[in-house]
Amino acid sequence: MNQLSRRAALLGAGAAAATLWAEPIRAQATGPYALPKLGYGFDANEPYIDAQTMEIHHDRHHAAYVANLNAALKDYPKLGAMSADVLLSKLGQVPDSIRTLVRNNAGGHVNHSMFWQVMGGKGGEPGGALAAAISRDFGDLASLQSAFNKAGAGVFGSGWVFVTVNKVGRLTLVPRPNQDSPIIDGQRALFGNDVWEHAYYLKYQNKRADYLAAWWNVLDWSKIEARYSAAMVGTLTI
Repeated sequence: MNQLSRRAALLGAGAAAATLWAEPIRAQATGPYALPKLGYGFDANEPYIDAQTMEIHHDRHHAAYVANLNAALKDYPKLGAMSADVLLSKLGQVPDSIRTLVRNNAGGHVNHSMFWQVMGGKGGEPGGALAAAISRDFGDLASLQSAFNKAGAGVFGSGWVFVTVNKVGRLTLVPRPNQDSPIIDGQRALFGNDVWEHAYYLKYQNKRADYLAAWWNVLDWSKIEARYSAAMVGTLTI
């Protein structure tokens, strides 16, 4: 058994398995929110993100956020009728008894839904208005990547690093802990990377910086450009 196989076996047997190796969720709790399809194969991001990580991440971790969110809102149909982004923007209306559950799980659902959208590509560089905005706000793509990777490496424990976009197209680099979504603060994520260990540990172990550097190779800039256009006309939701 190689080192990685032994590591997986130990995690599967130990307490850490509850986070990294949870049993697959075969059916979501009844409710209004659903796990989105990837739109590409689990192996579409190889060799930078392995197919097994993609499958576990989507089918288990994201599915768990959806199931937990549906369960939290089962007795609150008016809240469940809101889209996930609206729900996060109105956390003050959520009862104290479930507010943390909603914050964490709606955030996890929204963040991951965005995450799948912007990947599955071949990297490269953006074009058009988005390229101009990156040059204006960060200097150039290389400067953005350097600052983004530094911010992602600096997230203590679990979290995300986002590039947010406002209604006039201004871009800002924003790290967030846990599953906190920029929507909570009235912002919208243009794109972002998940730096929870479950997003990269099978391939990169504790080398988060290597994962952050490799991730740029799987971005689909056409999808991100479409998100930028949606932000400019006020239709970007998650």
